[in-house]
Amino acid sequence: MSVEKLKASLRTVPDFPVKGILFWDVTTMFKDAECLRELEDILYDIYKDKGITKVVGLESRGFVMGPALAIRLGAGFVMARKPGKLPADVLSETYDKEYGHDTIEIHQDAITPDDVVLIHDDLLATGGTVAAAARLVSQFGPAKTYINFIIEIEDLKGRGLLPAGVEVTSVIKV
Repeated sequence: MSVEKLKASLRTVPDFPVKGILFWDVTTMFKDAECLRELEDILYDIYKDKGITKVVGLESRGFVMGPALAIRLGAGFVMARKPGKLPADVLSETYDKEYGHDTIEIHQDAITPDDVVLIHDDLLATGGTVAAAARLVSQFGPAKTYINFIIEIEDLKGRGLLPAGVEVTSVIKV
């Protein structure tokens, strides 16, 4: 299977979650076992030699491939969640996104300075969510940070908000 076949398995939904947004839906890729395995293999091949110790998955679609990749890499999994969803003390970061404001939180004890962190989400659009996650992760002072997406919408130029010097990869670019 190729990246083009993975791309073909995606669904686009106009005007979701608000009018004017074209939503790239990965659930159609996730429901196909062959696509899911191929995606996991691609992600593993990218990060297998990077020394990843923690994968940070962004709520909520980062919770699908994030844990699978963490298991395969022999790393821990950290949830970056919306406010009020984590039970212990958290660090938080508020940000703007393409259709409003939001906050993301991580448990205060989730990452150490010895960790090599991979931040994973399904989609890079305008970059607000992952930029906030990167700022949040940087508060822990990890040894190194990587950022990964399944899909990147290149015309929205979300990479421009991401920290300089952090390796960013996207499996599918649209």
